[in-house]
Amino acid sequence: MGREFELCKEVELPASPEEVWEAIATGPGLAAWFMPMEIDPDGARVESWDPPHKLTIRTPAAEDGSTNAFEYLIEGRAGGSSVLRFVHSGILGDDWSDEYEGMTSSGWDMYLFTLAQYLRHFSGRPATYVEAEAPAGGGWERLRRLLGQVRLGGQVAIDLPGGPRILGEVDYLTEKFIGVRTPDELIRFHERSALGLPIAVSDHHYGEPTAQERSAESWRRWLAAAMDER
Repeated sequence: MGREFELCKEVELPASPEEVWEAIATGPGLAAWFMPMEIDPDGARVESWDPPHKLTIRTPAAEDGSTNAFEYLIEGRAGGSSVLRFVHSGILGDDWSDEYEGMTSSGWDMYLFTLAQYLRHFSGRPATYVEAEAPAGGGWERLRRLLGQVRLGGQVAIDLPGGPRILGEVDYLTEKFIGVRTPDELIRFHERSALGLPIAVSDHHYGEPTAQERSAESWRRWLAAAMDER
């Protein structure tokens, strides 16, 4: 028998309700802070579509009975800012780990912080999204050492094989996430060993489009070197 869960988040955003809606309800907006996907307002998964105030999406039930619903409530504030109230709820299947809620909650904290950073520093700039993962598990502490000053506000340098040297500032830091902001990018490193998955990186690049596959390959090579203990 599955069990119900509910994760509630609230974040203040330096943007109007219309700008927030663009970020959460369109493909280009989602690519700028989360990951590329399209939302069809007439699709079966969209339960409510009330721009720029409310969006609710529900996924179909899986074979194990698990379901997920995502509700976004946007409220305008004085000075052109907004408050976003976000609720992720649903039913977990019997095989889902007891750690699921905690990991998912911390993941949403990171993504909503990234949304705020996008709206604060890069709003309106087109985004290219790139993701890559390490070839094997482990290596989180080695990756931290390679980055150098892994503290909030610390400066880091990343030399991508076949790519540019990235200079940025640590703007997000928890046990499982490291975020780096540059003049043109928001980069997030994800430690996923609790899910049985290797380290991953997501890179949102703002401005002129970049070659996604070439950038992804550069990140894969960098992560592979980070995992090499020799």
